[in-house]
Amino acid sequence: MSMRRELARVRKAQARMRAARTELAQPAAALLARGHAHPLATLGAAAGAGFVLGRLDVSPLRIPALGSLLSGGLAEAVAYGTRLIAELGAGEPS
Repeated sequence: MSMRRELARVRKAQARMRAARTELAQPAAALLARGHAHPLATLGAAAGAGFVLGRLDVSPLRIPALGSLLSGGLAEAVAYGTRLIAELGAGEPS
């Protein structure tokens, strides 16, 4: 009986992952397309973020519990931010 419960929980988790991937695929593709259309802006944003983190002496390896944040709520926040950026970029004229 316990094995059946565990198998049902695994299947539910797999279904949630498939749904999340499907939901995030379109905004992520739009964001990638926008990055290809404007490579200098993408490079500038990445360089700026790297510069600021470097000046603050912040390294991802130095932040305690970063792995658990990335696997938890922060991943959802990043997904929401990606979706928001993609939607805002979709409204701009080319």
